[in-house]
Amino acid sequence: MPNISVLDSEISYVDIGHGVPFVFLHGNPTSSYLWRNVLPGMGANVRCLAPDLIGMGNSGKPDIAYSFDDHARYLDAWFEAMGLEEVVLVGHDWGGALAFDRAARHPGGVRGVAVMETIVRPMTWADFPDSARPRYEALRGAGTGEAKVLDENFFIEFALRATVLNGLSDEDLDAYRKPYPTRDSRRPLLAWPRAMPINGEPADVIARIEAYDRWLAESPDVPKLLLTFEGSPETLMIGAEMTAWCTENIAGIEVENCGPARHAAPEDQPEAIAAAIAGWADRHGLRANAQALARTA
Repeated sequence: MPNISVLDSEISYVDIGHGVPFVFLHGNPTSSYLWRNVLPGMGANVRCLAPDLIGMGNSGKPDIAYSFDDHARYLDAWFEAMGLEEVVLVGHDWGGALAFDRAARHPGGVRGVAVMETIVRPMTWADFPDSARPRYEALRGAGTGEAKVLDENFFIEFALRATVLNGLSDEDLDAYRKPYPTRDSRRPLLAWPRAMPINGEPADVIARIEAYDRWLAESPDVPKLLLTFEGSPETLMIGAEMTAWCTENIAGIEVENCGPARHAAPEDQPEAIAAAIAGWADRHGLRANAQALARTA
């Protein structure tokens, strides 16, 4: 994987194919490795790029807080360093939130957005299954969060296993585990649950989400795709209620179900995800380059 310098560090990324740039953004605790079985199914006329978020995967680990704002800043620097314009954004988990945030702040540079298992609006504890609340409270708590994430490596050793329906091979789990060999290296993993927008906190993340929700509601000209999956509320973020909210509040959205999966859906349904995104892109001409669009206008 190549690296490119951004700000005071570097971002590692996958870059395959030629054509319109489709940027795939992962969440917590994964990396660009999440997309390894999705990208080959995207077909022709697509340049697939998948960065490792700062502090994650093979990217650098600068001495920062790893807040949502930090991730957005480093991603902005990566887009600029790569010279990427008029992209299609694809996001999973926090990668979906970062995709929405990027689109809202750079609307002229985004041709479409496809997301799955992500954060579509500010949440309350009522949005979580009863069994999940104590776990999230522990992750967000001072001391308990450090013990679970930094000491026990909870997200890699426990959460990741539980969020893949069909299981992970030892090789795949090792690929996800490798970037986090020490307590300090796991700090980015701990920052994410503390950024989850629950009951009005943290205020800075709530503000970003409210800003991208306004953009989502007011941008019918930008195609949007929500991929959903079949599974229990304990294993998925986007169920029937969240899907209904999206269809009522996001302009220009299409919804496509991709079959049985848990939260780490690209591990369970890579072929279905690739086919859904490629089909949606073709319906909206998103794989045609700017010159081709001009010739047919």
